[in-house]
Amino acid sequence: MKKILLSFILILVAQASFAQDAFKKDFKKYLALSGQMKPFEMLITQLTEKVAEEKRADFKKEITASVNLLGDKMAELYMTEFTHEDVKQMIKFYESPVGKKLNEKSGILLEKGELLGEEWGMGLQGLLMKYIDLTPEMVDEY
Repeated sequence: MKKILLSFILILVAQASFAQDAFKKDFKKYLALSGQMKPFEMLITQLTEKVAEEKRADFKKEITASVNLLGDKMAELYMTEFTHEDVKQMIKFYESPVGKKLNEKSGILLEKGELLGEEWGMGLQGLLMKYIDLTPEMVDEY
């Protein structure tokens, strides 16, 4: 009886592990489809160009492994907040025409969004000066 119970427990653990692996694999697919890994890919390219030619292959291999590990950790983090079904729905969205368009436009939107943020920040400085008694030196700190 103990052997049957132990075997049953081992099967359950193996199934749970397999389900978690499938969940993580789907989440990493979501990361790729949503474009969230693009900045890391660009960083790998930029940093690799700064490394001496004879060391580039090894560097690229190590930094890619590091980014993959980060992807695993991001998956584990998101897996605490989303269900596997949620991730499947996100994948479905990013595989749709509008999801693909959002991914294509994300770089442009990021650039334009940064400019908007800078403009807003400069306007915020005037607003702060209007309501907070700051010396010019203190303004530079903000």
